[in-house]
Amino acid sequence: MRTWILLRGLARESGHWGDFVGQLQKALPGDRLIALDLPGNGALHHQPSPVRVEAMVEHCRAELGRLGATPPFHLLGLSMGGMVVACWLQTHPGELGGGVLINTSLRPFSPFHHRLRPGAWWPLLGSLASVGARSAERRILRLTSNLAPRQRAVLDAWTVLRQAHPVSATNSLRQLLAAARFRAQTQGPALPVLVLNSQGDRLVDPRCSNALVQRWQCAAATHPLAGHDLTLDAGKWVAAEIARWLGAADRGG
Repeated sequence: MRTWILLRGLARESGHWGDFVGQLQKALPGDRLIALDLPGNGALHHQPSPVRVEAMVEHCRAELGRLGATPPFHLLGLSMGGMVVACWLQTHPGELGGGVLINTSLRPFSPFHHRLRPGAWWPLLGSLASVGARSAERRILRLTSNLAPRQRAVLDAWTVLRQAHPVSATNSLRQLLAAARFRAQTQGPALPVLVLNSQGDRLVDPRCSNALVQRWQCAAATHPLAGHDLTLDAGKWVAAEIARWLGAADRGG
């Protein structure tokens, strides 16, 4: 049985995985899934967000110890969560079995204007400045999703999450700072890694994932239509790609 640690991105929480947790569990029926919140998000929204990705990793490790979860862990991170995965892979590889990075971007592989596309700045700033929770989440949904079914239901759910666990503008900016400061190692980890990205990503240029794959020489797959929130737009596809990758790794491929 593998233990998976699921990590979301900027100002997002474990509740934003939505249906994907069930989709991944169905694809990996014998595995344990643990979705963690990073400090400043979700149930931890009252805590200050670290300004270093390395500190986010240490928080996750401490939380897993509190939960009684033991390594080896498999990691799955979306966007900024992918940076946490990359950091964890390079700082504590001995406690990991592999990692999946989804629509992430890393220094030094990609320029800043690819890591956060210029057209995404105004929607992001607008979501921070919006007075109403629903208005803010509508901006984020429009920016990050191309294919989400039942968009009204998704918007309803995200609005409830924001009202219950509001992420402060200060914590959002602290997370952006941490993401901007983190620098990955140029040599890929000596562990199985899968990189998934979306051709229709309007937040992070898909070339960021392509550059990472080229440097790390790891497995990869691209969805042709989905937006930045790949697990929302094409969760079953993500789960199937992960299951396929694990099968190939088990066969030594």
